[in-house]
Amino acid sequence: MQTIREPRYRKIAYQIAQKIADNEYAVGSKLHARSTLSVAFGVSSETARKAVSILADLQIVKLIHGSGVEVLSREKAKAFLNQAQTTSDIQTIHKQINDLITNQKQEIKSMENALTLLLEQSQRVQRHSPLSPYELELSTDSPKFGQSIGTLTLWQSTGTTIVALLHDGELVVSPGPYAVIERGDTLYFVGNETAVQAVQNFFYHQ
Repeated sequence: MQTIREPRYRKIAYQIAQKIADNEYAVGSKLHARSTLSVAFGVSSETARKAVSILADLQIVKLIHGSGVEVLSREKAKAFLNQAQTTSDIQTIHKQINDLITNQKQEIKSMENALTLLLEQSQRVQRHSPLSPYELELSTDSPKFGQSIGTLTLWQSTGTTIVALLHDGELVVSPGPYAVIERGDTLYFVGNETAVQAVQNFFYHQ
């Protein structure tokens, strides 16, 4: 049975952003070292590092070598939280998936229906993108495997945006730049009418 989850480091990024939005972490103040943040939020130092990196990418905080993390913008923290609000019903959709599988014993059909709902959520976030999602199973070896989405610069190379990643039976929605692409994964992405061919060429013909 497939499960749907949001990356743990993104949840921690939300929690830190919420403290900034609530002015618990004031603009101009410096947060504890990432190792201390990991203890404060009960996660590994690597998870804390990824969470801080997300906030730094969005210019909510600034990484200062040797002296921790500086809070830059309360408004950008609020905007980040507002955008994330549309994903708050993922757990409800996950429960609906499990109920459908248990009661109707139609796992494949049920998962397709639930995926449609999840992609509709993504489309509400990306209102400028009315395209339907495409699906591509990466079943053949590629030198691009083993790299993160951010490192691959898939959007820059193909103009497509990954909205979900199926890995080892687990569906990760909005996987973010730190998710690693492996053989056997299935990508769900949005783009123009040449999107599928562009992604296939990116992995197999460069």
